[in-house]
Amino acid sequence: MCGIIGVVGTTEVASGLYDGLTVLQHRGQDAAGIATVDGARLRLHKGNGLVRDVFNQHAMNRLRGRIGIGHCRYPTAGSEGAEEAQPFYVNSPYGIAFAHNGNLVNTEALRKEMFEDDRRHINTDSDSEVLLNVLAHELQIQERMALTPDHIFKAVAAVHARARGGYACIALLLGYGLLAFRDPNGIRPLVLGERVTGEGHEYAVASESVALDVLGFKRLRDVAPGEAVFITDDGKLHTRHCADGATHAPCIFEYVYLARPDSMIENVSVYKARLRMGQKLAEKILRERPDHGIDAVIPIPDTARTAASALAEALGVPFREGFVKNRYVGRTFIMPGQGDRVKSVRRKLNPVELEFRKKNVLLVDDSIVRGTTSRQIIQMARDAGARQVYFASAAPPVRYPNVYGIDMPSAGELVAAGKTEAEVQQMLGADWLIYQDLKDLVWAVQDGNESLKQFDASCFDGEYITGLDRHYLEQIEMLRSDDAKAARRTA
Repeated sequence: MCGIIGVVGTTEVASGLYDGLTVLQHRGQDAAGIATVDGARLRLHKGNGLVRDVFNQHAMNRLRGRIGIGHCRYPTAGSEGAEEAQPFYVNSPYGIAFAHNGNLVNTEALRKEMFEDDRRHINTDSDSEVLLNVLAHELQIQERMALTPDHIFKAVAAVHARARGGYACIALLLGYGLLAFRDPNGIRPLVLGERVTGEGHEYAVASESVALDVLGFKRLRDVAPGEAVFITDDGKLHTRHCADGATHAPCIFEYVYLARPDSMIENVSVYKARLRMGQKLAEKILRERPDHGIDAVIPIPDTARTAASALAEALGVPFREGFVKNRYVGRTFIMPGQGDRVKSVRRKLNPVELEFRKKNVLLVDDSIVRGTTSRQIIQMARDAGARQVYFASAAPPVRYPNVYGIDMPSAGELVAAGKTEAEVQQMLGADWLIYQDLKDLVWAVQDGNESLKQFDASCFDGEYITGLDRHYLEQIEMLRSDDAKAARRTA
């Protein structure tokens, strides 16, 4: 889960890229970077930390140019060091800067091909660098003297033929323009926007439409699965479908947690989808416990607030803000180790005791992953005087790792993996635990766009749309466990 943005403008774009990254910051708080084209030179600045910390005035002044890309990183397995900050750059052919959101499931095979067949060296553990070098190689074998949009689209088609996984990518081709493309299944999101100024047409591509909104771009449409968008230096837009026949299956977890509620993804309002999640959850509660006895519905800030408000309205129960959030602590989902997550929860949330005292409260969260945070929050509610603490998840049980760019933990660290809902309820210490049904989650998103027939819901159902190599999940298990991460940080 990273944030990417690219702009081809008629004036300097660095400040716009910076603003766009700040509203995509929720997609990655680990590192940030911007690359711009200044005549024949690439200007690049990147580093670990939040966008506001990576870029100072001196760095912004150096990022000159009318074309640029930006990235904010959330590290998946094997991409945790400072050297993996993006955009990446290779100088052959032409000079290419590259930013990527997602994850490949055949990285090791491609890395081997790169070395043995393409004679390219990969310097980091990041699959983004692998993907960049695949693109660079495929561009290099095209016509070198006069690279045309047709050559570029042929190169992207070759990338799709070699790469497997979920990916949305943006690249600067020095002397030519900006290229963006999306995986054939459309797992990771990418949206195209346009802005008309007195100087002409400007275009932008980004992970979420909210980045276009803040810059004043009109959202044109989502980049289609397998489609490539190429915008020349002089602002001409070219598009082509470069992969056909794959099942369109956008990631449903974007709507549950990852995306901002004010974004539109696949022509579905994330906010409206979350309202429908709350409504469906209320229907399930009324079926299973018509005499539920809930005195107040309390969201876990912030991503559960929308679903919780709809749930409370459907139940006819007061909606209350029972937790005050410290907004200067990062998302616990992204914390690198279990110890950090445990310590951060009480720094992050503080209960309003009057909203809990002698009440039966229903706490609502967007999902339950490890369960560590949920368990602590339930105990906080009890300590604040709640009589009964019920817990609702707007998503189904997370039982399987996500392999398409969300660094969910190894299966052994998922609280619901291999357990019944009753067993999870006992582990969390709730008086009652209720999960969203998968069919209701699918309906909540699909109701906004009936042309969406299928989703990547692999973390819920274990069905991986791209297929997986036999030992891939074992590799993920070894890379993603907290013990493995701690060992890498120590090394």
